[in-house]
Amino acid sequence: MINLRLLQTLRVMNAQGTVAATARALNLSPSAVSQQLRQLSREVGAELWEPDGRRIRLTTAGCVLLHHADLLSAQWERARADLADHGGASYRTLRMGGFATSIGPLLAPTAQELREASPSTRTTVADIDTRHCYEHLLAGKLDIAVLTPLPGSPTMDDPRFDQQPLMDDYVDLVVPEGHPLAGRERVELCETADDDWISPHHDQSRLIEALCTAAGFAPRMVHHADEWSAVLSLISHGLGVCLVPRLVPLTTHPRLRRLCVGGDPPPFRRVLTCVRRGSESRLTISDGLRSLRARAALSPWT
Repeated sequence: MINLRLLQTLRVMNAQGTVAATARALNLSPSAVSQQLRQLSREVGAELWEPDGRRIRLTTAGCVLLHHADLLSAQWERARADLADHGGASYRTLRMGGFATSIGPLLAPTAQELREASPSTRTTVADIDTRHCYEHLLAGKLDIAVLTPLPGSPTMDDPRFDQQPLMDDYVDLVVPEGHPLAGRERVELCETADDDWISPHHDQSRLIEALCTAAGFAPRMVHHADEWSAVLSLISHGLGVCLVPRLVPLTTHPRLRRLCVGGDPPPFRRVLTCVRRGSESRLTISDGLRSLRARAALSPWT
C-alpha cells in the first residue's frame, strides 16, 4: 500500500523543484524528504525523478504517478469532509490567507463572523502573497486563499486546486489634490503620459505597465514603494500618480483624489478564492467560502 503522505511529498516536490524548498514547505529536514522520495520509488518500483541542474524534475513514471496522486488527494479531501461532518468533532480549525489588502474588507470580517457563529471553530488569518498562497495550500498550511492570479499561476482547471471568482477589484487612477486631472470623475489613461509615476510592488507594477502600454505610452516610473500606504504617501506629497485597486482605502490620505479610468470594461484585477480540490465540501471551508462570497457581493468597491 502506498502511503498518502509520501504522495504528498512528491506533489510538493514537483511544485517546489528542489529538496531544500520541499523540506521548508513541509517543515521537514532535507534528509527526511530525500528518504521519503526514495521510499516512494521503492514502493512503486520505478525511478520517479532525475537531476536537472540544481533542481529535480519528474521522470515519465513520476508524471504518471503525480496525476494519480492529484486525483487521490482530491478524493482524500472529500473523505475528510465526510468524516468531519459525521464524526461529531467539537473543535475545528480554519486557516485563511490572502494578499494584504484583502484582509481588512474580506478575510478579517469573515473570520469574526465565523467565530461568532461557531465559537468552537478556531479561524486564523495570514497575510500571504499569491505565489505563496498556492504553496501553502498544497502543503496543508492554508485551507482558503484569497488571491489575484499572476502570470505562471496554476490554471483554473489545475487538478490540485478549486479556484472560483470572488470579485472584480477595479483599478482607479489616484492623483494628489491640485493635480490638473483632480477635478475630473473619469479620465483616459493616455492623459497621464507626461506624469511621473509611483511604482508599487512588482506584480501591480507589471499590470500598470501593461495597461499604459495598451494606452500608447510607457509610464515614467520615478519612485518605488512596496506597501500601498507608502505609495499613497508619495502621491499625497505630489511626487507622482498611480493606479490603485479599490480595495486599498484612501481614508487616511484626504488630499488624494480617486478617478475612474475609461474603458469597456474599466481596468480591474480578478480576485479568486482557492482551496485544495475536494476540500470545498468540508463544513468549515464551505462556511468560509459562503461568507466570503456574501461579503464580496455586498462590496462597495466593485
